[in-house]
Amino acid sequence: MGHAVIVLLAVAYGAAAGLGLPRAAYRLSVEPGEPWRRSCPRGHPLAGWLGPARCAGRRYGPAGAWAASGAVCGALAAAVGPRPEAAAYVLLAPALVLLALVDLAVHRLPDVLTLPLAAATAALLGAAALLPGAAGSWRLALLGGGALGAAYLLLFLINPAGMGLGDVKLALPLGVALGWYGWGVWLAGAFLGLLYGALYGLGLLLRGRATRTTGFAFGPFMAAGALTGVLLGGFGA
Repeated sequence: MGHAVIVLLAVAYGAAAGLGLPRAAYRLSVEPGEPWRRSCPRGHPLAGWLGPARCAGRRYGPAGAWAASGAVCGALAAAVGPRPEAAAYVLLAPALVLLALVDLAVHRLPDVLTLPLAAATAALLGAAALLPGAAGSWRLALLGGGALGAAYLLLFLINPAGMGLGDVKLALPLGVALGWYGWGVWLAGAFLGLLYGALYGLGLLLRGRATRTTGFAFGPFMAAGALTGVLLGGFGA
């Protein structure tokens, strides 16, 4: 199968999966301790978890999830190409977009998403390692997950007010994804996640929209850094 066809299929899959994310993002975007939402803002019961977030023609969930998911999946397919790990990255990308949407909405990364994502990332890359043409190492992937999780746990212990346990748990699947291509990619993705978040926070300070103690969703920047690292690793493999 040609590279261009793989990219087109990945974009189509990502966009289709993204169409189902708004309802899930809306239902999961609640404060800790609150039950997942079961009805729309007008009180109508919600059927299922996937699908658009509309009621009586009005949108109540995030917009553009399909475009973001399609773009991420297409970029991953373009970078990794026909290697077997591409399927793992592309399949899991919409879940990462969903986590980013929830974090942006309520500054929370639910365990119901982060922990299964960690297990799925390890399992799918483990399966990819058994196939011919794989360009990474499952052993390094697992080590990368543990290392990034430990690093974020240390940051959390040093400054609990600046980072949540959800970020620590998200670091596990991101570290697995980055470690697959080696420590150089792992270091780049980990550093860029911190850099993106720091630059965003600095921009808020300079514009007077935040103080040194203002919190913001850090998960999307972690995901963006990991995505950048995987793209670099895919192109360089």
